[in-house]
Amino acid sequence: MSKLRVNAFTLSIDGFGAGPDQDLKEPLGVGGEALHKWMLGTRTFRKMSDEDDGTTDTDDAFVARSFENIGAWIMGRNMFGPIRGPWKDESWKGWWGDNPPYHVPVFVLTHHRRDPIVMEGGTTFYFVTDGIHSALEKAKAAADGKDVRLGGGVATIRQYLQEKLIDDMHLAISPMLLGSGENLFAGIDMLKLGYRCSEQIATPNAMHVIIKRA
Repeated sequence: MSKLRVNAFTLSIDGFGAGPDQDLKEPLGVGGEALHKWMLGTRTFRKMSDEDDGTTDTDDAFVARSFENIGAWIMGRNMFGPIRGPWKDESWKGWWGDNPPYHVPVFVLTHHRRDPIVMEGGTTFYFVTDGIHSALEKAKAAADGKDVRLGGGVATIRQYLQEKLIDDMHLAISPMLLGSGENLFAGIDMLKLGYRCSEQIATPNAMHVIIKRA
């Protein structure tokens, strides 16, 4: 049965998944890029960037695992790009160049209609204007029995959490403090929603935590 998964989503120790003042120069907010140091040197991530070598340790295993059995993605508009409000034109096609790393259908949550964008490598961006339930229904249909990966950002994951739609989450807790930005769990009672921690593994670069819906 198809699941909705959050994989390799990184938080600071104080719970922030992005820093303040996100824009074109700081897509993850001030200090946000440093959160992802744990994955940057892994073999799986470097291969996605057309680079050789990289580590084959526990961190790499979690990055590789995050792409297994994924048939579609869902992401918020802030993850897709820095543009806010109505689309001024159709020139922006994401942060990732002509061949994004997804290679499956990607459903982008937005309030503003836009035609699908067909990219190289099997990625097509679809823009969903009628809410998170519609996006999940479309993504599961496109995934054809495989799982759907929820990419973020923080606000998007919070919406799906509050509706108890996420089946399991892998969070990488980076050993740093951000102080402000977008906090994943603020005001959310995870226990009351039925979520429990089922696994934890520490590496020198991150604490990997698996949370499942009971």
